[in-house]
Amino acid sequence: MTDEQRLSCEELLTTTRCVRRGLDLDRAVDPELVKDCLRVALQAPSGNNRQNWRWILLTDPKIRADVAEVYRAAFHDRHAARPERPTAPSGAARTVITDARALADRLHRVPVLVIPCLEVPDGELPTGNQAGLWGSLLPAAWNYALAARSRGLVTAWTSVHLDREREVADLLGLPPTVRQGALLPTAHPLRPTFRPGPRLPLERVLHHDGWQGA
Repeated sequence: MTDEQRLSCEELLTTTRCVRRGLDLDRAVDPELVKDCLRVALQAPSGNNRQNWRWILLTDPKIRADVAEVYRAAFHDRHAARPERPTAPSGAARTVITDARALADRLHRVPVLVIPCLEVPDGELPTGNQAGLWGSLLPAAWNYALAARSRGLVTAWTSVHLDREREVADLLGLPPTVRQGALLPTAHPLRPTFRPGPRLPLERVLHHDGWQGA
């Protein structure tokens, strides 16, 4: 982006969307640009500054196709019997599931896939509170999405493949101590501008000084 096109901080935060359909599947993405975004991601907070995140960058067509095949199988298992629901509270004709299915069907064509991971001792997730664990990865993954948007790219945050996490881990040769946190398809957008998404008003979701407070 030029200086004239540079997004304000508020615009960046409110218009970084999960883009499932509007991905340019025919335009290559420079891996060096993706690495620049990942360098920004690494400035996110990390519990005790452990920085035990690891990032898998997939550009090889065969590897992307193999991961996409597992993703589609997981998507089918999850949504085969699930009714579609509107994207927006107003009842927009298109649905979240319709858009998600479009992404699943075309995932192998998305030029870059990024998988943020954590190195976890013994590869076992805690049975209790996991907030601190994932709080050391997910902010960095969102940093990546914001950095990509600021550089003219778009992403789609998804975790459907984690229903078959071990299959993807085996495809990529991940050791048992590495656990995946998300999947971030990355591409140039088909359209240059985005608007804030439909959200409930703050008054509907804010509780002040306790659950009963409004």
